[in-house]
Amino acid sequence: MFAKRIILFVLLLLTVEYSRSAAIIDEILAIVGNEPVFASDIEQELMQQKAQGRTETSTMQCEIFEQLLIQKLLLAQARRDSLKVNDLAVTQEVDQRLRFFTAQLGGQQEVEKYFNKPLSQIRKDLQDYVSEHNLTQQMQQSIVSKVALTPKEAEVFYASQAPDSFPMLPEQYVMQQIVRYPPSGQQARYDVRERLIELRERIMNGEKFSTLAVLYSEDPGSAKRGGELGLRSREEFVKQFSDVAFSLRPNQVSQIVETEFGYHIIQLIEKKGDMANVRHILLKPKFSGETQERAVNLLDSVANIIRKDSVTFEMAAMRYSEDKETLLNGGYVINPATQTSRFEKDQVLPADYFVLRAMKVGEISQAFASKDARGNDNFKIVKLTQILPAHRANFEQDYGLICDIARQQQQQQVFEQWIKTSIESAVIDILPKMQTCHYKYNWQKK
Repeated sequence: MFAKRIILFVLLLLTVEYSRSAAIIDEILAIVGNEPVFASDIEQELMQQKAQGRTETSTMQCEIFEQLLIQKLLLAQARRDSLKVNDLAVTQEVDQRLRFFTAQLGGQQEVEKYFNKPLSQIRKDLQDYVSEHNLTQQMQQSIVSKVALTPKEAEVFYASQAPDSFPMLPEQYVMQQIVRYPPSGQQARYDVRERLIELRERIMNGEKFSTLAVLYSEDPGSAKRGGELGLRSREEFVKQFSDVAFSLRPNQVSQIVETEFGYHIIQLIEKKGDMANVRHILLKPKFSGETQERAVNLLDSVANIIRKDSVTFEMAAMRYSEDKETLLNGGYVINPATQTSRFEKDQVLPADYFVLRAMKVGEISQAFASKDARGNDNFKIVKLTQILPAHRANFEQDYGLICDIARQQQQQQVFEQWIKTSIESAVIDILPKMQTCHYKYNWQKK
């Protein structure tokens, strides 16, 4: 067994890769089970962290190396447990990282220059790295998934901690809403389709799709990138959009496509397997003054009925609201970041906060114009249900948060114990030059 590992170590040491400056032998710095840690693994992770804005410190390489050792422990166990890579999740993360690097470094050529590799090789390296990371995440989740926290354990945890160890929470708002989407009207839909037909004709006559997207598209996320959405799977688009996008040939421009977001024309840039990169121009019908007035009048009437106690806000939301996400839960708005009904000031839609800031708890607003999560215009009335002043997290007001903190601590303890036990039973070889680092765990089994 020992002889086989020496042979494996020597063979792997002969693996040749290229550094950013010259061809060098890619050293194996450690072997965990049968999983090697290469010097290039540290270099690649270091470069990624720098590209993400982190400043290098004197201990960063040692910190990265220990994290890689932990990943290799997890990876070895994942392979023994026959865990499978989530290919879709890996592809999405690789695309997300490449988009981030491209934006941070200023284009694909700058990314290739920074990593000193063609984009195809960067993508392959990322694919390998993220695939391993996907397996290690699954393995770590499997290790901590059985941690269950009872209310009593949460209470005991809270009592055992110093009060000032819990985070300070800013002022938070709880609100309910009733939303109406006024019909845009036949003329408005006709007008927006005519504008898109004109833009499509300009593209067919030689103007750049990307230029017109910057000038006219009402999708703020993609307009500044010339309408480009990046490589995405079919499932990431709404069905009407993906059905058309994936049927196009490269550079072909679609006819007008209607979705819940508005009206689009689409151009296919490229397809890679089950992924497609497209540009689009999005336009939305504009409400007429008459339809806006009808929506506002209806909502103001509903608000007056609630104020007179003729009906509760909850019942009115169920009867009159057109927001599918809130009408069945009494109109309570859920914060997507926390999955609770609490919002910090900067998490509230600007139009909503402008109204909320002048209200008292229990008040119901007049109707006002706002937007939904998709950026579609709507009208709403809101009730300011509660204001939680800035405070330190406590058991009475923030039970869910305290439970999350306690559960995370338990999971961390379980995971750290798994690492220690696994190190004891694993065969681990670390190159002498890496034994000078100060590690959290006893990798050298002294």
